[in-house]
Amino acid sequence: MTFICYERCTTCRKAKAWLEAKGVAYDLRPIKEENPTTDELRGWIAASGLPVRKFFNTSGLLYKELQLKDKLPHMTEDEQIALLATDGMLVKRPLLIGDNFVLVGFKEAEWEARV
Repeated sequence: MTFICYERCTTCRKAKAWLEAKGVAYDLRPIKEENPTTDELRGWIAASGLPVRKFFNTSGLLYKELQLKDKLPHMTEDEQIALLATDGMLVKRPLLIGDNFVLVGFKEAEWEARV
């Protein structure tokens, strides 16, 4: 499994502590240093079954600075994915990527059911 997070994010720290308490092995990938590519994002979106908008970090400063709340509805899915790939801070985190699943954000019950 790959655990994608931002070390300074409190939710990411909670998720990391949860994984460690459960003894789950994972590869750590810092999202700020290693932006997801458009191909990765396309694969994750497909595997998650979620719409692209669920991959945006709507509480992030960059999201707000770019006024994406107003802009996203007028963008195509390809444009949204390309935008997400420009900066890891636009992507909702943490992400847990497994062989047959992608979890976006940390919802303990959801993670418990998959891990």
